[in-house]
Amino acid sequence: MERELLEQLNKWHEQDQFRLIIERIQQIPEFERDYELIGQLSRAYNNEGRYREAVQQLLSVHEQGARDPLWQYRLGYAYYHMAMYEQALKAFEMANELLPHDESTIEFLEWTRPKAEKMQQDRQRHQEILLELEHSGRLNNLRAASGSYDPFSFWEQSEYALESYVSPPFDEEMIQTMEQELGYKLPASYIHLMNTQNGGIPAHTVFPTKEATSWAEDHIAITGIMGIARDKSNTLGGEFGSRFMIEDWGYPDLGIVICDCPSAGHDVVMLDYRFCGPEGEPAVVHVDQEDDYEITYLAPNFEAFIRGLVDADTFDLSDEEDED
Repeated sequence: MERELLEQLNKWHEQDQFRLIIERIQQIPEFERDYELIGQLSRAYNNEGRYREAVQQLLSVHEQGARDPLWQYRLGYAYYHMAMYEQALKAFEMANELLPHDESTIEFLEWTRPKAEKMQQDRQRHQEILLELEHSGRLNNLRAASGSYDPFSFWEQSEYALESYVSPPFDEEMIQTMEQELGYKLPASYIHLMNTQNGGIPAHTVFPTKEATSWAEDHIAITGIMGIARDKSNTLGGEFGSRFMIEDWGYPDLGIVICDCPSAGHDVVMLDYRFCGPEGEPAVVHVDQEDDYEITYLAPNFEAFIRGLVDADTFDLSDEEDED
């Protein structure tokens, strides 16, 4: 890389002008970008919160980077913010082996180890649930969507829902452009539900959990479900949609933010593609910003999550009975 260009890129980096770095490097044909330039581009992508693109760039020079502690650190950093904690841990451990006692690497190792262990537990739980569903014959039914959603009983009608969530019906082109924008394939059961009403507030808004969160010891609550649209604030592509929550609020780039919660942004429900890939059937998780973006596994797929929602009074009544 020319010295003058490197000096300019480093200057922009010091000024937090990461988009300028990306734009400048993208002007250079891919076949002319050397290892150093790709490293600069991946660093800028990481700083812009575009972690998937950072990983793509880094893996394109895997053979050169494998013994480079900085390359391993940047890869671990990207994986960490995608909640790919197992991969992040592997990269940080290699970075520490190549360059021991680096403070930043050691700090990330301390953060990553418990999260990687939790991810392994969630992966095992997910596989066990899928195996159970397969043996019971319910797996294919859930993936294909049963078609039994009743818009008159499932959705709660209100002026607020109409203003913030409910959008006009969508077509196939909207699905394709939304999937391209988000980088993930939308589940069939979610698309089916949105065909009954494109986003809104369900009548049942509570999902039981086996783990405590900042919301409650045994459940989480949602405010609404985002529709396949961009016109309303609480839609997948809207002002407070999935990419906004990931890029501006710092939620891990593990999939799609599908539901907001009563905390006004401090926790969300997401479709989690970490175990299936961007084209697969995602699990559903709760992500808690109040607890360092702690991830709580909820359901093996979207339909199982929808069918698991219960009325909020379910937990209010049980609390009163306990007090009695």
